Amino acid sequence: MKKFEEVLEQYEPMISASIRKLNIYRDYEHYRQAGRVALWQAWQRFDEDKGNFTAFAFRSIRGAMLDELKKENRFDEHNTQMEDSLVENIVDTAYFVEYKWSDDLAEVLDLLSPTEIELIQWLFVEGVPLAECAVRNGISVAGVKKRRERMLVKLRNSLS
Repeated sequence: MKKFEEVLEQYEPMISASIRKLNIYRDYEHYRQAGRVALWQAWQRFDEDKGNFTAFAFRSIRGAMLDELKKENRFDEHNTQMEDSLVENIVDTAYFVEYKWSDDLAEVLDLLSPTEIELIQWLFVEGVPLAECAVRNGISVAGVKKRRERMLVKLRNSLS
């Protein structure tokens, strides 16, 4: 059997093709490394009596990349990423006592509906995950993300 370095050199184009086919457009090196690890594991487990290594390697590489994509999606659903420091500044300067904002922020927040203010409280004050906010509002995670983005645009426009 070949050395793994030779196998890696031979199957590196397959790893690149899998990245393209799965429409991975960021963190290329992370997925490339996941593909290399999957190839190495496939090389270790492969039994020549059971079939063709190329097909086995392809399924292993693709499966590992799909697993990584699933992990990333799960992480994104349960964690809110701060797009910019605007909301952090609002939360830092807000005096949130018994669900009432300070007078300084009241003018800016009057542009938002009560539902939007409640969503801001959950996301940025209480740190509730996107998935939980979606359940509380009875909408999808994508819907929560869209509402959050629309609120950020409103706040940016009102502050500028």
